[in-house]
Amino acid sequence: MLERHPRVTRAPTLTSLPVRRPACSTRQARGFPGRVRQVQALAPKSSLDQGFNRMKILVAVKRVIDYNVKIRVKSDNTGVETANVKMSMNPFDEIAVEEALRIKEAGNADEVIAISLGEAKCQETIRTALAMGADRGIHVETDESLEPLALAKLMKAVVEREDPKLVILGKQAIDNDNGQTAQMLSALLGWSQGTFASNIELGADESKVTREVDGGLETVTLKMPMVVSTDLRLNEPRYASLPNIMKAKKKPIDRYTPEDLGVSVEARLSVLKVEEPAGREAGVMVESVEDLVDKLKNDAKVIG
Repeated sequence: MLERHPRVTRAPTLTSLPVRRPACSTRQARGFPGRVRQVQALAPKSSLDQGFNRMKILVAVKRVIDYNVKIRVKSDNTGVETANVKMSMNPFDEIAVEEALRIKEAGNADEVIAISLGEAKCQETIRTALAMGADRGIHVETDESLEPLALAKLMKAVVEREDPKLVILGKQAIDNDNGQTAQMLSALLGWSQGTFASNIELGADESKVTREVDGGLETVTLKMPMVVSTDLRLNEPRYASLPNIMKAKKKPIDRYTPEDLGVSVEARLSVLKVEEPAGREAGVMVESVEDLVDKLKNDAKVIG
């Protein structure tokens, strides 16, 4: 069963983005009737401005079935229907893009690069990230079904070419819920990892990441460079403005194949069967507490 998370705020695709007025670079304040004076907006203060080098941020984005769409299993039980189904960016990846953009806007990064791996239509997802504010895209094109280990190896090859200091991914994709790529990429690179992040405090050499764990929150100090996977409470993704939608069409996307990167994407796993979850049975009304205990003990057998 594919889970859907109602709390996720999704940035729209390029075909459904709302039109908004472009943001001004200055704030207008009325001085007295008939005149308007310009007040320059202050640039955000960077925590890394103390003579440290800026960095690139690589953000992974995945094309998945839109989370509002009802999933249908194929008649031959080999997978789910994707033909004529609305697709969009994985909601957790939208959070990753937003966090990368906020880091750049704070003056702690020079460039945000969006990467997607998969079929040609993944370029639509990259364009959505570019419309949100990413600087350029990378598309590793293949028609093969990519498993987490293959994804991690392909991303490792791209990291070695681009030399970013921070890689941000969604903690999982809502289509297969694997939640493994970030951890595998960290292991292959030998980098620090901060998974399920709900807060990130960047430093020049070390950064603090607050993680959502079963028992609450855990704050870890990690050496740079690092791999981070985002959780729901990290931020709320923005909507793209109309000027950025137009600019996204002209931003560059570099294209590679797995062969260009020297990575084999041969499948190691096979799906035996995909089935819809069994429907829930109707409940039974009981007359008394004694009847309830009897049902739980003898019918459901959940108490001794």
